[in-house]
Amino acid sequence: MIDWARLDRLATECGPTGSRYVNRHPTPDHGLRDFLRWQRETRGRFPAHRSFPLRQPDPALLATRADRPRFTWIGHATYLVQYRGWNLLTDPVFSERCSPVSFAGPKRTVAPALSIDALPEIHAVLVSHNHYDHLDRASVRALNERFGERLCWFAPHGVGEWLRRRGVARVVELGWWQHQRHQDFHAFCLPAQHFSGRGARDRNRTLWCGWRLEWDDFSLFFAGDTGYAPVFQEIHDVLGPVDVALLPIGAYQPRWFMAPVHINPDEAVRIHQDLAAAHSLAMHWGTFVLTDEPLDEPPKALDAARRRHGVATRSFQAPGHGDTLTLHDHGFEEEPPR
Repeated sequence: MIDWARLDRLATECGPTGSRYVNRHPTPDHGLRDFLRWQRETRGRFPAHRSFPLRQPDPALLATRADRPRFTWIGHATYLVQYRGWNLLTDPVFSERCSPVSFAGPKRTVAPALSIDALPEIHAVLVSHNHYDHLDRASVRALNERFGERLCWFAPHGVGEWLRRRGVARVVELGWWQHQRHQDFHAFCLPAQHFSGRGARDRNRTLWCGWRLEWDDFSLFFAGDTGYAPVFQEIHDVLGPVDVALLPIGAYQPRWFMAPVHINPDEAVRIHQDLAAAHSLAMHWGTFVLTDEPLDEPPKALDAARRRHGVATRSFQAPGHGDTLTLHDHGFEEEPPR
């Protein structure tokens, strides 16, 4: 049961402090000095680039109506979610690099499992925040060119303006704990422990968030990017358990620098438990070299974390790039690739 009174009370309490947003729970503010310390200690020894198998999703299957929730991992934080005639994308990044420029910056180790041209009709997009590995200008423009006003974008405060400047016509822009009914589902904008900014002067001037969508018989939580905090227990207390959570498991080393804003696999399992998620799917690993841990470490660490916390393998899975999974009463079943 959703605690609507508490939800509305929280929505009135949460907002920017002056012209900037702050996390619901205090976090260290790692500035330039800490960043330079990280770079100095790393000495450029980021994990060696490696590639992972890429399965080709079946376009004929994805073109069909999903009467059960269906998930295809396109890469990083981008999922194609399909349910009851709805096709949604999370944090769509299809470009080769997540960077302000096309010729430098973190480069994909695995191509997107689907190109924008190969997508089925997309009806909605969930945007969690404005970092380059979650909000990509070229991908936004390409999606807007293909789907135009047929596509509705859900974005946290401040990001809607960025989208509209790039020609996006339909934007639902919400703050933490705010919600809106959208045809067949209810959308809730929820707190995350992170930060925002695309340049040197706009840090925390737009909001970051997670999203929860509620159909009458299914609920979905998309975490975006986040550190660990009591906020996830609070989300459960207000909204109740969730059917499927999409949770990040990568980009977490070194912990002294990344812990305030990026969970590790153990913390992802704790969030799975805090949310009382029936099922979780991993994301945000194995696509871009962003931090110090080996690219193939997160799923192995997730296995160990599940064992420590007594979580069944079938309850929290890490799909491979391009995998399509359909949720049945007994759990997820993997769909055969093309």
